[in-house]
Amino acid sequence: MNIKRAKQEIIDAVEAYLSKDEYGDWLIPRVCQRPILLLGAPGIGKTQIMEQAARECGVALVAYSITHHTRQSAIGLPFISKKQYGGQEYSVTEYTMSEIVASVYDKMEETGLSEGILFIDEINCVSETLAPAMLQFLQCKTFGNHAIPEGWVIVAAGNPPEYNKSVRDFDVVTLDRVKKIPVEPDLDVWKEYAYKEGIHPAILSYLNLRNSYFYKMETTVEGRKFATPRGWEDLSRIIQVYEQLKKTVDADLILQYIQHPKIARDFASYYDLYQKYQADYQVEAILRGESFDRMLAKVAHASFDERMSVVHLLLSGVRKAIRRAMEQEAVTEKVFEVLKDLKMNLDETEETAAALERFTSLLETEREKKKKQELLDHQEDVIYKESIRILGSYQAELRLKGALKGEEGFDTLKALFAREKEAYEAFFTEAGETLEHAFDFFEAAFLNSQELVVFLSELNTDWNSIEFLKEYDCERYYRYNKELLFEDRSARIKKRIEAL
Repeated sequence: MNIKRAKQEIIDAVEAYLSKDEYGDWLIPRVCQRPILLLGAPGIGKTQIMEQAARECGVALVAYSITHHTRQSAIGLPFISKKQYGGQEYSVTEYTMSEIVASVYDKMEETGLSEGILFIDEINCVSETLAPAMLQFLQCKTFGNHAIPEGWVIVAAGNPPEYNKSVRDFDVVTLDRVKKIPVEPDLDVWKEYAYKEGIHPAILSYLNLRNSYFYKMETTVEGRKFATPRGWEDLSRIIQVYEQLKKTVDADLILQYIQHPKIARDFASYYDLYQKYQADYQVEAILRGESFDRMLAKVAHASFDERMSVVHLLLSGVRKAIRRAMEQEAVTEKVFEVLKDLKMNLDETEETAAALERFTSLLETEREKKKKQELLDHQEDVIYKESIRILGSYQAELRLKGALKGEEGFDTLKALFAREKEAYEAFFTEAGETLEHAFDFFEAAFLNSQELVVFLSELNTDWNSIEFLKEYDCERYYRYNKELLFEDRSARIKKRIEAL
């Protein structure tokens, strides 16, 4: 199955395993709560989905790569204790608490969360001395003499043998005690994640043209050559920072992340062209609604790759405008929630600036708690920080106006908050106009073509765009979705029937 389905399977299992009846007993007895075993190629996102699943379930996460552990750190160190048996005292070997089990208790104390996921990566690549302990862990949910605390779901991950020489096959006894989930790379599913994480548009455009290069693993006389989703994501991060710092992005840099020379060189060439197309086609001017007659003549004689690059350049500009509007909406809502709480607890004798500082402090505490519990993703954290910054600016402005209290102080706050609403409305309008200008160009250059289908399909993959279009009534978006994507889907269904 793909990584998205695997993530949902984990979430469903965690929710089922942690469900209790009216007497507080587990609906699925602990002995029947099978550890989840993810088996899939390296670099496809197994670790990332664990972080996402933990956040969405609101539970803690402890993650370990077991290949970094010795038998002693995994099961604990031996020590001699004295015990009485039949009136006789004997020396008995016991073990200190496993480092891994101790980490679970540390995480509970640190976050205040009593439930969580214990994730053990590369579980089928352990050394020979540690292998029995891993089998015991999967079968009995213990490390050495110490059980994993109740309320913690065990998830393990491993690579198939064709990707790692160190892989050990599990026997039937062990496999019959786990919930096995095979995972395969899937570009369409990864793109949903990539859009939300802001992966560089040149990479997304390239992979749409070279689907087979999304995941590539080859064994040659020179060794392994590979390209993985993890590699593309990390490459995206470095390219974005290099662009900000005006540093050169070339094949040598790309090969450090995409360790497949042919693909690295091919993407390096494409990246250079992508940058050139952005300037040649004056994409920003098109999205501002300026005349594009010269661009129409140019794109009419362009190659397929060039036309698809233009599609993704336009898509990137539209998505950027929409993302800015959606982030501003989230910030506005967060600030409004704080002001609403302040209004409900308004004290006529307290200075409004002091009251606002108190409520802002509560928001900061909430952010810090979620951050500590690892329940915030990057975008949510940005929204918290921007909301706190805005509330801080309100406090400064209130103090400049004097010791305002009660309704007078809150009326001043309402006037300040009006700026956030105006900013959101401006961003929302700008995003809508950007989308309409993109459709103007598509109708003139690519009407009812494959390029327009790609544009619509990619919009429908981006979470922010979907949410924006629930609020913004774009007649052409809905019309072309109905006309083009329905026909495209019908054609695919007919092809599948013919193949069967």
